[in-house]
Amino acid sequence: MNDKNPLSQCAYCDGSTCYPDAGINDPLPPIEKAPSTCPMQNYEEIIREGATHYYKHNIKEFARQASIQEAQCYEIDEEGLKTRIPRIEEVIQFAGKCGYQTLGLAFCIGLRREARKLSKIFESKGFNMASVCCKVGRSPKESLGLTGGEKIRGPEAMESMCNPIVQARLLNHQNVDLAILLGLCVGHDTLFFKYCNAPCTVLAVKDRVLGHNPLAALYLSDTPYYNRLKRTDQRVHPEGGWKKVDITAEE
Repeated sequence: MNDKNPLSQCAYCDGSTCYPDAGINDPLPPIEKAPSTCPMQNYEEIIREGATHYYKHNIKEFARQASIQEAQCYEIDEEGLKTRIPRIEEVIQFAGKCGYQTLGLAFCIGLRREARKLSKIFESKGFNMASVCCKVGRSPKESLGLTGGEKIRGPEAMESMCNPIVQARLLNHQNVDLAILLGLCVGHDTLFFKYCNAPCTVLAVKDRVLGHNPLAALYLSDTPYYNRLKRTDQRVHPEGGWKKVDITAEE
């Protein structure tokens, strides 16, 4: 790390400094009392400069609508704070607030039934839908240098590579106002973000084991089912899985 300041570690903070339980006219907690790794202490100039981007053309209104949409996902009654709508409705409402007309759906072929249902839902709300499957182009995985043993169905099967770059470029060409990701693989989604020109949002991420709910493993990480995620004597193996390490030797 080139920066002399420590890495920001907001994950270990209770959030009371940047999101205090206070009234609009109440004094805010002093930043000096935040943890020493608080970015508001160590990266003040970056935060100040970053805030100026909200005044750029179209950015301020986009951010304003995003904050309005956040608030409309909740309601308060005599029982307290409650949630109101699922993410599908949130995306529909936000796209409407932004005046979008054409939405792009980049989806995994394994979720093609979900993609069809989703397209019909968005179309029923008045949006034009462009959808592109991850296997578009049907380029063989060998074109990336994969060997037969590195394919899902083995060396004799023709397997099309996932093609997130072309998915993004196709949606760019069709001038979609908003790109929606549905279940792209880890890495493939990263390439899509890199090449897509339109604003992007994620409706669902892929988790083949947990029904596309990856946080379930986090919630179970204190149980025998997934406590391997927290073990310090296991590290990721370059070829997949885990490898045993001697943590005493590292110390």
